[in-house]
Amino acid sequence: MRPDDFIARRREHWQRLDTLLERAGAGLSGLGADELRELGRLYRQAAADLAVARRDLPTHPVVAFLNGLVARGHGMIYRESGAGGAARVRAFFAADLPRAFRATWPATLAAALMFFLPAVAGFLVTFQDPTLAGALLPGSEQVVAEVQAGHEWWLRINTEGRAQASAEIMTNNIGVAFRAFAGGVVLGVYTLYVLVTNGLFLGIVAGAAQRFAFADNLWGFIAAHGVVELSVIFIAGGAGLQLGWAILRPELLTRRAALVVAARRALLLILGCIPLLVIAGLIEAFISPAPLPLAVKLGVALASGVALYTYLVGVGR
Repeated sequence: MRPDDFIARRREHWQRLDTLLERAGAGLSGLGADELRELGRLYRQAAADLAVARRDLPTHPVVAFLNGLVARGHGMIYRESGAGGAARVRAFFAADLPRAFRATWPATLAAALMFFLPAVAGFLVTFQDPTLAGALLPGSEQVVAEVQAGHEWWLRINTEGRAQASAEIMTNNIGVAFRAFAGGVVLGVYTLYVLVTNGLFLGIVAGAAQRFAFADNLWGFIAAHGVVELSVIFIAGGAGLQLGWAILRPELLTRRAALVVAARRALLLILGCIPLLVIAGLIEAFISPAPLPLAVKLGVALASGVALYTYLVGVGR
């Protein structure tokens, strides 16, 4: 690509964007509706031009010019408004979080597969031979022994204090989610480790429970909180996988720029996971170990799952 041809073809658009940014001054309120739409279109075109220039003309001065122009446009368009914190929180939950989930659902699906495939393998192996649990995942043989003995270890929540148990569960689950997210910076390897080991553990316990006629007890505990808790693990794992993928495949961006873009989107997801894990922790401490009929717990699972995915799929469009 010849630099002169590229500049001649695009100069008019860049100049118009510069003019609109000058007119906007301290804020976008100075522009009319048509000008706002034009500003958005020209900004997106300039960002695309910058990506092309970085790829094809990396040493040409036009790269520095476009970088400055796009930076000004970004600062103007995405500048924090004067709205209060409550308005920003509403905007986050009403639009930003569900949109980020929909934009990154393939990564969330990949994380779910990296969890469920080891879970199925662990279930089949342990169901056939529970003595292999320790070989699959060191330390899991202790839980298998408790399952074989018919020990419902979660019932201690009822006697030790549900409020304290709820706090401990939330802390543990938030820790798992953040590890799955942060593991993306090492090419997603640690994220995969967190997903695989947690999936394998669940499969081992479920396989042992099925083998020793303990399945009703186990699923009676897991059912109520499982939908929300597992969904959050998949979302956090998907956020981590995005970071790793941005490093491996930055496409037209530099690796650093691609990582920044992926991190911003992933951070929206991980921040949204925190209140969901609080909800899951409350259910796990106050409903899951309670002596309620299985039908009630399944109803909680269904209601929480429908509410969560109706929100993530339908809100903010």
